[in-house]
Amino acid sequence: MGTIFRRDFLAYYRTPVGYVFAGAFLTLAGLIFYLYNLQNLSGDLLGFLSQMTLMSMLLCPLLSMRLISEERQKGTEQLPLTAPVSLGGVVIGKYLAAACVVLITILLSNVYTLIIALYGRVYFGEWLVGYLGFTLQSLSFLAVDVLVSCFAKNQMTGAIAGFAANFFLWMVDLLAAHVPAWLSKVLSFVSLYDRYEPFLLGQLSPACVTFFLSFICVCLVGAVRVLDARRFSEGGGR
Repeated sequence: MGTIFRRDFLAYYRTPVGYVFAGAFLTLAGLIFYLYNLQNLSGDLLGFLSQMTLMSMLLCPLLSMRLISEERQKGTEQLPLTAPVSLGGVVIGKYLAAACVVLITILLSNVYTLIIALYGRVYFGEWLVGYLGFTLQSLSFLAVDVLVSCFAKNQMTGAIAGFAANFFLWMVDLLAAHVPAWLSKVLSFVSLYDRYEPFLLGQLSPACVTFFLSFICVCLVGAVRVLDARRFSEGGGR
């Protein structure tokens, strides 16, 4: 798993992908910061983070599209699938590589927090809870994208499918208002935005933290199952 993690993590910065992701993320975050905070002379950090959720929804597919679908496109998919490591180790190693790129970029986005702190006041608890929620939501989007990438035959398909899945999870709370009650409850339960809202109010919700972590685990387990089924169907089983 460690070898796979190092290979995929370094590959992000040996190619333009990691820099494009960080550049696009920070540029769009800067635009949001200018429009939401600077123009309104607002020091509302949690309000800024509420707008930032759009960044993860849009950009995480850029990272996930190369993890599995790229190898399938190049015909090198069987190499990690037949490596002397479990499929769980393969998926976790790849996910952690992409997750580290996300975490580094989120860390860099704190430059906007520093600007708020220079001209206003940032409360440590508010900052910690807000960024914790944003990080968990971002990593959840990424986990969905890894799962979706397992079904894609090429990078473009993986990126488009990942974006579609993220957009659905981002908008699902709005859909819940227009469906039968039983389905509304299901949609509200899986809404990543609804689970993010307590953090935006400065509330540390153990239930929402547990949900995000469980959601990530379910997606990664699903990715393992998909790859395992494909390995056997293509004659690569044990």
